[in-house]
Amino acid sequence: MPDHHDLLVVGECVADIVHLPGEAPRVHPGGSPANVAYGLARLGHRAVLLTQLGPDDNGRLIREHLVSGGVEVRTDGSTTATPSAAVTLDGAGRATYAFDITWDLAPVPVDRAPAHVHTGSIGAVAEPGSATVLDLLRAARPTATVSYDPNVRPALMGERAAAVRRVEECVGLSDLVKASDEDLEWLHPGEAPEQVAERWLGLGPAAVLVTRGGDGALAVLPGGRIAVAAPEVEVVDTVGAGDAFMSGALHAL
Repeated sequence: MPDHHDLLVVGECVADIVHLPGEAPRVHPGGSPANVAYGLARLGHRAVLLTQLGPDDNGRLIREHLVSGGVEVRTDGSTTATPSAAVTLDGAGRATYAFDITWDLAPVPVDRAPAHVHTGSIGAVAEPGSATVLDLLRAARPTATVSYDPNVRPALMGERAAAVRRVEECVGLSDLVKASDEDLEWLHPGEAPEQVAERWLGLGPAAVLVTRGGDGALAVLPGGRIAVAAPEVEVVDTVGAGDAFMSGALHAL
């Protein structure tokens, strides 16, 4: 991925209010697209994040965090509260989320065409702002590559069939798709994640990457599959792990 050209990330910022057993809640900057933008900037890319931030303490915290990592933050001037999520970690470091989010992103001019556009998670499916995101992807397609991570959050996805339609519309507009095995299992219960990834290739992407936790990752390509094992590590906290994978994958391409 070229580092001399803007990489545009579109999607939500979320203040993660993390609850750990026996500790007071702590607020951390979060939101899947924001995490990806931060990772890309830290890896040396020119990352622009198009998002919404409220004029509140959480919004200021997130903006300062992103700017400190080199992200150029562009907002639509929204005055609604910055989205938040109560994050509870279990003993294995797995997270569950309870969201308080409004996503009504308005169109924001981008002063120069990006080389690549990434989106995903809540911002790509939550109405009414998802319409702005989809319009941006369609406009970018002639001159930019596109990546997408559904990052499924069941509590915000609504009725499953409608969610699948929205997700697969984004898949069809993308060159690269990354999804976890849990994402694919929620979208298509009872179907092997590898089979879903194979079918998604037929919608348009050149590659579908499937992350599988401790079982590593799988790249599903028109010419076959490539499996990569995961190193053995002690799992402390899985929050943002998929976003870090996405940043690394885009950096490597």
